[in-house]
Amino acid sequence: MLRKLGDYLILISQAFRKPDKALVFRKRLLHEFYNLGFTSIGIVLILSVFVGAVATILVAYNIDSPLIPEKMVGFTARQMIILEFSPTIISLILAGKLGSQIASEIGSMRVTQQIDALQVMGINTANYLILPKIIASLLFIPVLIIFSIVIGILGGWLACIVANVITPTNYVIGLRAWFEPFSVTFAMIKTVVFAFLISSISSYIGYSVKGGSVEVGKASTQAVVISSIAIIIFDLILTQMLLT
Repeated sequence: MLRKLGDYLILISQAFRKPDKALVFRKRLLHEFYNLGFTSIGIVLILSVFVGAVATILVAYNIDSPLIPEKMVGFTARQMIILEFSPTIISLILAGKLGSQIASEIGSMRVTQQIDALQVMGINTANYLILPKIIASLLFIPVLIIFSIVIGILGGWLACIVANVITPTNYVIGLRAWFEPFSVTFAMIKTVVFAFLISSISSYIGYSVKGGSVEVGKASTQAVVISSIAIIIFDLILTQMLLT
């Protein structure tokens, strides 16, 4: 484990060197924006709507008391979506989608000796292949999480209308009550850390593949599992550090 951790750190340090050609790096970065970011908008949209709706219904069900004002449903749902559901749950979903995609792409290049060919040409393959994926993830995944928060809150509002758990007016009042900007800052800090973990771990696993197509499939699964475990661990660490 220590040897693999050392190999991971060495590979990431090689990836963060200055690109040899800025124009080539920009082209690959724009490609990764589309490949990793824009293609994930659909799944984030669908999941966020239902997560927001379910969170609102569950909160309304569990605090159904005449002593508790209805606006607490909107407040509690907002905090759940901002602090945990959007940054963590959506990041876990993206770990499954993007992690397997990154690991299989780089792993396929490794087993077909494309990476070896680039190294023979004198190209820093870690920088050429991995850095654009990490930068694109660090820049675009926070945008997806903000989008998820907005859509999740909207999903909760729709649940108030469709399921009639509380009135939409009281839901909106609860959304606006006792808002702390640090909640969004905390969500963005977690998201940036999760984005780096997903992109770097998956890239390392794909880059280290040895064998054939079967090993590439196993590497894709391994990337998803390890990225998800890392997200859960760092979620606990960051919550302990920043909220207590």
